[in-house]
Amino acid sequence: MLKILTVCGNGIGSSLMAKDIVQKICDEANISANVNSADVNSANSSDIDLAITVKEIIPQLTNCKRTVAIRSYVNERKIKEDILDILKELGE
Repeated sequence: MLKILTVCGNGIGSSLMAKDIVQKICDEANISANVNSADVNSANSSDIDLAITVKEIIPQLTNCKRTVAIRSYVNERKIKEDILDILKELGE
């Protein structure tokens, strides 16, 4: 099972909305994943497979093994375009 965090500055607003969308994308693609939301500090201290956030936050994720930038926290189509290939690769 993949451990995924959606990350925003405070870990409560934008990342929480993205969390539900990412979980839905994983479920639809039959990718076993545990998706949670977090702030930058929590993400840096978490043992995860993938951090998902906007490009402005990626430089702050210094301890995350793998990161991916999304163009929107709320647009499901854009998020799916941005992450699906990586999810499939990690889910193999």
